[in-house]
Amino acid sequence: MTKDALMPQRFRFVDPDAFRARIATMPLGAGELTDLSYSPLVSERTPQLIRRSDPELYQLAVVRSGEQGIEQARNQARLRPGEMVLYDSSLPFAAQSALTPGTSTSIVLQFPKSSLRISPRRMRDLLAVPLSATRGSGVGRVLLQFLTEAAREYPHCSPRDTARLGQTALDLVAAFLARHTDRNPGLCPESRRSVHFTVITAFMERHLSDPALSPASLASAHGISLRYLQRVFQEQGTTVAGFLRERRLARCRRDLADPALHDLPVHAIGARWGFPRASDFSRAFRAGVGVTPGQYRASAGGLRRRGR
Repeated sequence: MTKDALMPQRFRFVDPDAFRARIATMPLGAGELTDLSYSPLVSERTPQLIRRSDPELYQLAVVRSGEQGIEQARNQARLRPGEMVLYDSSLPFAAQSALTPGTSTSIVLQFPKSSLRISPRRMRDLLAVPLSATRGSGVGRVLLQFLTEAAREYPHCSPRDTARLGQTALDLVAAFLARHTDRNPGLCPESRRSVHFTVITAFMERHLSDPALSPASLASAHGISLRYLQRVFQEQGTTVAGFLRERRLARCRRDLADPALHDLPVHAIGARWGFPRASDFSRAFRAGVGVTPGQYRASAGGLRRRGR
């Protein structure tokens, strides 16, 4: 039920007879992720509901489709797909998804207010304000991608995985909101490095095809020292160069096994994923995979034929 998945609210439906909704709840450690789909409605959290029950939560909502509105703490926001908004269970609010016709969808992360070290006064300034995922050094984009992927992959995660995902989500939220308050996120050093790892590896994935991508360029792009960058990756059980090489080789393996790319020369596949010199690509691939790129492509083709 909605009352069990989210903080208690009062609902009014624009067209009660045609109303449809879907809700999926996913516990993530101290927090909870909710994937929602609903026909036009208006929801309110009234002073009476707050007096009856206040779980003292923040909710960060990601609008996926449909324009939606919310009012809280004398702020008003009209939200478009891709934008995020924060609201507080301890204050009255009114929200509506009837700004555009059709079904609206969103992902909501709710978490204890005590899990953030940002002052309540500064958090109040962020309530019912459109929060751009593109502000700052990419943390917003990473948070948006993380919540979307976490909701999609949740059924395949173990309880231990979900606990770790919950902590990562809280670290990313703290870093993201701190960007909007222009204050230090107040994370412990380990959590801050975990956030950096998530942000930097997402940046890597977007730039794997750039042959100039290197530990030095990554450190420069994120305004950190090379030594600190190496420590971030060391705490995750890998190295910067090793992680970069593995991700590039993973893309190469995928393309070599793709029948649609069979006519693309082997060296061209290496070049498209950051290995401009054929000899360097062949050497790196053999060291990482155990066979040459050509042998891997031939083996993948044989497996496809036997699987028919």
